[in-house]
Amino acid sequence: MGAVSVAAHNGTVTSSPDIEDLLSSWIDDHWDPALRLGEWWQLLADSGYAHPMLPENAGGKGWSQSESVRAMRAIAAADVVGPPTGLGMMLAAPTIAEHGTQEQIDRYIPKILNGREAWCQLFSEPVAGSDLAGLQTKAAPDGDEWHVTGQKVWTSQGNIADLGMLVARTDPDKPKHRGMSYFVLGMDQDGVEVRPLKEMTGRTFFSEVFMDDAIVTADAMIGGRGDGWRVANTTLAVERASIGAGSAGYAMAQPGSKINAFDRVVADIVERSKLPKKGGHAPNVGMKLYRRYSELAQQLGRAEDPVLRQELMVLYSQIMVNRLNLQRARQKSQRTGGEGNIAKLIDGELHRQFRDVSLRIIQADGMLAGASSATDPTIAELVLHAQAPPIYGGTDQIQRNILGERVLGLPKEPGPDKNTPFSELPKNV
Repeated sequence: MGAVSVAAHNGTVTSSPDIEDLLSSWIDDHWDPALRLGEWWQLLADSGYAHPMLPENAGGKGWSQSESVRAMRAIAAADVVGPPTGLGMMLAAPTIAEHGTQEQIDRYIPKILNGREAWCQLFSEPVAGSDLAGLQTKAAPDGDEWHVTGQKVWTSQGNIADLGMLVARTDPDKPKHRGMSYFVLGMDQDGVEVRPLKEMTGRTFFSEVFMDDAIVTADAMIGGRGDGWRVANTTLAVERASIGAGSAGYAMAQPGSKINAFDRVVADIVERSKLPKKGGHAPNVGMKLYRRYSELAQQLGRAEDPVLRQELMVLYSQIMVNRLNLQRARQKSQRTGGEGNIAKLIDGELHRQFRDVSLRIIQADGMLAGASSATDPTIAELVLHAQAPPIYGGTDQIQRNILGERVLGLPKEPGPDKNTPFSELPKNV
């Protein structure tokens, strides 16, 4: 169930026709450039504007997706620091609001909204990436605790996370989709080892995580025992829609106790966000980057190249198609159920197209990272990063399978009977 449904299923959706005016007035009353980041984030959290699409019982306002997007754009237009970034805000909060008890909502979501705790997503495994339901990390009950043993990989920001969204197998003798449970795992314990993975971009955004008798308490299970697949699908749906939606464009800071940015002055964060990135940051693929590359083509005298002009128009069209798809996703009467998957596919394709167009613009200089950085510092990073979006968050092939089976009603691929116990299925080793 996607992010739009969270408000509808957990609280009253309120209409906010004057969102921009509401935000502008609130910011005028509360923004002070001398505030510390922790103070500003707490004000946002208390107001409900940190994540307004959450229901009111989870610290939001119960707004629709389109209303929430308007709110984030209003924050960006005001030139202030936005809410905390990261997977807690993006994935954990909507999932807990949808499936958690009120006690769990009260325990976890406030520290997401005020940035005090950072989260990671402990889903993928070395032998269970595209086939997530084939995961083999085990959680064994022991009184009021569960003991977790296994390995996760491609864990975004696992090295700075305080808590993790963990899916583990609790009932191996049940069919694979019905034998998993969803937990909140504390990352700072003896049974958890995080090993950062260095990418060819030079970043260490991902990590592999090893769990050896790691402990989660019984009250940290989100949803019921064996209900992990249903809960995880909420997380995945929100993730795909969020990846496809892109960035809001406001000044950002990372949350969590390990970053500990709470004493930074908010005015400094805003000013720093306006400085050119020095590398190690993947640019947002959208109309702003398109205009930037169009201007670069003109500066280099290549705007009249007919092949390049054709590629630029294809890229422009793809950006507009993505915008229209996102607009359709906000209209209940026009939804197909596959908008998040389509947005994820388009995002991957946009990264590939931006990569190819940027290399055509700078031509042979693209073979030299230094030269491409001198021409435009985003190009070298984009070229190296473009291979990742079609893979992370569910590969393009998985998105197409979901669209074919769940939206178009096509038959599933042949395989074992869905009621076969997981313990009897062949395993990748």
